[in-house]
Order: sequence, then structure tokens, then C-alpha cells
Amino acid sequence: MAQSLPDADQSAMTLAEHFRELRKRLVRSAMALIVCTVAVWNQFPDIFAVIRKPYDSVQGAGSTAILALTGVTSGFSIQLQVSLSVAFVLSSPIWIYQLWRFISPGLKKHERKWAYIFTSVAVPLFSGGVVLAYYVMPRMLAILFGFTPSNVENVTSVESYLSFFLHLTLFFGIGFLLPLVLVSLNFAGILSGQRLKSAWRWLILGSFIFGAVATPNGDPLAMTFVALPMIAMSFIAVAIAIANDRRRERASEAV
Repeated sequence: MAQSLPDADQSAMTLAEHFRELRKRLVRSAMALIVCTVAVWNQFPDIFAVIRKPYDSVQGAGSTAILALTGVTSGFSIQLQVSLSVAFVLSSPIWIYQLWRFISPGLKKHERKWAYIFTSVAVPLFSGGVVLAYYVMPRMLAILFGFTPSNVENVTSVESYLSFFLHLTLFFGIGFLLPLVLVSLNFAGILSGQRLKSAWRWLILGSFIFGAVATPNGDPLAMTFVALPMIAMSFIAVAIAIANDRRRERASEAV
């Protein structure tokens, strides 16, 4: 049976060895997710109180919407879904690190520190996206519930609201990781800083498209509020990529 190659030698792996490496990273990520799910299971009442707070703030503004369960097993499925989602966020340092170690097989031994730097930057970015989504959610809910006709009650299922909440927060979190992915591709030698610089128009356009998709109510202010941080982070990513390319050039000239 073939032995697992050291991380620094992954670039020489066969296809079968790459699959074994992927399985190892997935198993570690799954174990972290399971442990965190068990840890937060009994904290569901407090967690759900935080989740429904944006909804309650809209209620206080005079909305007639009602939040309700619609099935016998809904209570259990809601608790499981919430626990898994919170565990996904809590275990993000582990699965982000495992993802980085798998997608960057060309790292040499002295470059392994970048895996830790990647993780230490990715976790705050992911968390920042989630927090931003939580902050803009009451405004989005108020606009959406504002379309409810007069003298009509808007009965919203917990499943529907939770799906909206999770999709929005996780969508923002993952979206805020995209600039870091650009930097990672540059450090892996796949994408040059000059190529990123020449695509600055597409980065701006993509940020506004992301803002439009993340804010389906069509509010231009909310869309801009989402797009501007992504544009700023994308330009920072381009600057880092260009600086890294220059560092590589100086290192190659010194050899």
C-alpha cells in the first residue's frame, strides 16, 4: 500500500493519491463539523433568539407578519439545521485551513506559513460577511414585508425564514472570501497580479452583481452598501498580488 506523501511533495502526487488527500481533508473537516454540532445542540434556544431578532425588529416596526411552524417534525429539523449552520461557522478555521492545504499543493516547506496566514485572514473575512448580512437583514425584511397587501396577514413559516436567513448570511460570508481566493491563486502561481489589475472593471462589475443578487429587494443603497466593501477588498487583493509578483522577480534575479 502506497504511503501518504508529505504535504510539501503533493505536486508529485498521482491521481489516486490526490483523491486520498482529498478524502483526508474532507474527513477532518467533517469531524470538526460534527464536534461543533454536538457542542451547540443544547444552545439552540439562545441561538434561535439571535436568528429571529431581525424578524422581531421588523415586527416592532408595525409589520403584520407571523412566524409559525408548519409541520410535526419541523421543530426537530429546524434545530438540526440551525445547529449544523452554526457549527459550519464555528468550524470555519478548520475547514478553511484544510481547503487551503488541498488547493495549494505546490507549497514548499518554508512556505507552509502561508497556510496559517490564509486561515487567520479568511476567518475574519468570512465572519465579517456574516455580520454584515445580519446588519442589513432588518432593512431587507422591512422592504419585502412592505409588499404585503392591506388587511392581509403574512404567515411566514419558520423554515422559509430560516432558509432566507442562512442563505443570506452564508452567501455574504463566502462572498467576502473571494478576494482572498484571488490572492491565494496568485501565491500558487496560477493568476498574476498584472492579469488581475487588467481585469479591474470586471472586479467592480462582479462586486455590484454580487450586491444585486445578495439584495433581491432592488434597493440600490443596500446593493451599494454590499458592493463597496467587496470592491475595496478586491483592490487590496490586486495590490498584494502585484507586490508578490515583484517579490518573486527579485528572488529569481538574486539566484
